[in-house]
Amino acid sequence: MYLIPIPAFADNYLWLLHDGKRALVVDPGDAEPVIRFLVQHALQLESILVTHHHADHTGGVDALRQTFNAKVFGPATERIPQPFTPLRSGDTAHALGMNFQVLDVPGHTAGHIAFYAPACKIEGASKPLLFCGDTLFSGGCGRLFEGTSTQMLASLEKLAALPGNTMVCCAHEYTLSNLRFALAVEPDNADLAAYQARCTSLREAGVPTLPTSIAQELLINPFLRTRQATIMAAARRFDASAHDDSSVFAAIRQWKNKFQ
Repeated sequence: MYLIPIPAFADNYLWLLHDGKRALVVDPGDAEPVIRFLVQHALQLESILVTHHHADHTGGVDALRQTFNAKVFGPATERIPQPFTPLRSGDTAHALGMNFQVLDVPGHTAGHIAFYAPACKIEGASKPLLFCGDTLFSGGCGRLFEGTSTQMLASLEKLAALPGNTMVCCAHEYTLSNLRFALAVEPDNADLAAYQARCTSLREAGVPTLPTSIAQELLINPFLRTRQATIMAAARRFDASAHDDSSVFAAIRQWKNKFQ
């Protein structure tokens, strides 16, 4: 299998997985760059996986389905372009000869889901694979447009419990801006400083910072580290009322919303 982040809009990645003949695409907000890649590489699109309803994740679904007769999978409780196979937690999406476990991860939107494959052989190496939409970013997490802090924290903890070598395919190139904030929260985190330097070099070379891994995010992502003493202390400096897991997370998320 080959895993390709197709850039779209200002900072989206439309993730495409293919075996040299057949392909699936995740969250295609724009059909045009996907069609261009498929035609250029003589690939047949079989499946479209959708994590949530926002237009920058669904805008290309109809055109791709009509052009390639692709099957669409998406969250059961959100408005996804019809027809599609509705999925809930515990369901399995069968696509490209693989079985993707469906995880409910509300917070960014009320019905947001993620797709997890326990083993995917990417260019010879077998690793778990996660398509998480706008729930988890490298160094950050999605804004709470429809869900609560408690929901998002639970969703992130669900993802954090996946194997450390899981390849995390986030839907946006937000890494450098997220890391600036993460360093404001946890300035003495050496792993974070090293990761920022590495990601800066990648972006200067025009290379995506993604996919990341669960193990990497546990070292550097403040939203997965809310039980660390350094994060708790930083949250309380921003909001003195932050006293438990949910309120510490909420304080960090609110701080990030206002961060310049």
